[in-house]
Amino acid sequence: MAIARLHGGPLDGQIIPLDDADQDSLILPYSETQLTYQREGDATSTGDHDGPTEVGFRYVESSDDIVPGDD
Repeated sequence: MAIARLHGGPLDGQIIPLDDADQDSLILPYSETQLTYQREGDATSTGDHDGPTEVGFRYVESSDDIVPGDD
């Protein structure tokens, strides 16, 4: 199992499962838009007994403007 730790953007600090620890980018739904995160650095905790493999992803952009309180 691998997890993505998200940095920046509206999902900052979130952790989500990854299907593939070799992914270079993530496109995630957010309200009525999509967010793009790019891989940042190498995977950590890649051993057999040190927990799930963790990969950092940095926020790049959204497909639309994000306005706080746009409910």
